Amino acid sequence: MERKEEIILAALELASENGLQSVSMNQIAEKIRIKAPSLYNHFKSKDEIVRAMYSYLREQAQQNRSFGFADPDAFASKSLEQILTESLASYLGMIADQNMMRFFRVLYSERSMNPLAAEIMLEETEHMIRSTRNLFYALAVHGKMKNEGVDTAALTFALTVHSLIDYQLDKMTAGKAEQLRDSDNLYTKELMEFVRWFSVQVGGEEHE
Repeated sequence: MERKEEIILAALELASENGLQSVSMNQIAEKIRIKAPSLYNHFKSKDEIVRAMYSYLREQAQQNRSFGFADPDAFASKSLEQILTESLASYLGMIADQNMMRFFRVLYSERSMNPLAAEIMLEETEHMIRSTRNLFYALAVHGKMKNEGVDTAALTFALTVHSLIDYQLDKMTAGKAEQLRDSDNLYTKELMEFVRWFSVQVGGEEHE
């Protein structure tokens, strides 16, 4: 394990236990048994560690789950609902990665008072909006979706998905839903029903 990776994972463990704002550079150094000044040879600040943590964990989760919104060229014979379901399952697989979910839980708990946590959550949401928009424009070209209001459709889909994921995580925290094991816990009945309804609303030639 490279030193930077070791620092990131140590910081994640500390943040999961004590909250992001409570973690200090000294605590991270102690966790990996190095002197604090040595830590600054790798990262200039805690904020830099947190930003690197997001990039690292996202990349690792993508590699582990072969994440990516569906390529519409590969789904010519599939319905819009099938394409959206498979794309969403891929995304849920990424965020259900154990370390990625630990990181997101920390951010969820602190985003209302920690500007950096809010900034990273905003970046993740905007990443999904862009990916959804790119997919939807390609699907419209292929006749899988109506070629009108694509930007609004992408925004509606991405933000509704995020809200339903938040809703499920809140239920888990409140003890009203089974704790997260894998992406199946996140792919709820509400999400499936939304995808089905949305597909009918924006479907292209196959729904005409």
